[in-house]
Amino acid sequence: MSEHAGAETARGGARESDATHTLGLLYPPAGRNRDYTRMQLAFIGGVAEAATDHGYDLLLAPSGSAYDPSFRRMVGERRVDGVIVMEIRRDDDRVEHLADVGFPFAAIGRNPRADVTGWVDLDFSGLASGCVQHLADLGHSRIAFVNRSLQLFDSGYGFARLGNDGYLDAMTKLGLTPHAYLCGDDLASGEEVVERMLRDDPATTSLVTLNEASLEGVYRALTRHGRGVPRDFSVVGVAAGPWAEQVNPPLTAAEIPAKEMSRAAVDLMVERLTSPGSPPRHILLKPLITLRASTGRCRPVPGSEPEPDFPDLDFDF
Repeated sequence: MSEHAGAETARGGARESDATHTLGLLYPPAGRNRDYTRMQLAFIGGVAEAATDHGYDLLLAPSGSAYDPSFRRMVGERRVDGVIVMEIRRDDDRVEHLADVGFPFAAIGRNPRADVTGWVDLDFSGLASGCVQHLADLGHSRIAFVNRSLQLFDSGYGFARLGNDGYLDAMTKLGLTPHAYLCGDDLASGEEVVERMLRDDPATTSLVTLNEASLEGVYRALTRHGRGVPRDFSVVGVAAGPWAEQVNPPLTAAEIPAKEMSRAAVDLMVERLTSPGSPPRHILLKPLITLRASTGRCRPVPGSEPEPDFPDLDFDF
């Protein structure tokens, strides 16, 4: 960051006479065409509503880096009293800069550096593990994992990495062979990932997905291969938004409590502004998996089971 940005950022927050009564939201769009997804829009609305209830306006910036012009304007020129950071990566220069200069912030998501302030997050690792266990309890042993895109995973997005870790840990503990796939956030990518999955292991009977945007494509490809959901193939989501009930069959998944998380983040931000010396609070949520119609008992793929061993019988006639 420039010296100007650092000089303009006084440690400990703005004086009351300098207060803008505005909160910033640093939220880069995650859609394929650099637009906001439906889930992201739900968070934006939730943060705006909670900020209004606390008497603050909201300023949105699509900043994914501390070097983005919108970040420099918002933070360096002190256009807001504090910021809420979203789509946090494991190494995130936005969080690093805010922590280094003492600019008030809270986070939806987390990395080790964000521990200096308040954050709220979902336990993506625990949720992925729970989804694997749910399928195992239904008798499935060939369980694949559909993650987000290569770009998001390689950039270090926490939920993609944590979800992958939880899946791998659960499969290892159950003694099962993991098959994890990266997938773009669109219908065509969902179809393509199923083709790869069934090519790698035609006996796959279930999958855990962190990528609901590709779900329609996943369903289409399974139907094309004669795999009815949930008769022949079960699908469970690590976390899902409103569309979980809009697909057919409706998706068994843990819900993303966007409104609850948004309100918690604003509450943490206001606490930081009103009591800057208080220890930061960290809120980790693990919502329950809501059972719908996309999971069922395992029915092995015909021809995938080993042939039974018959003893050699020696008859004397």
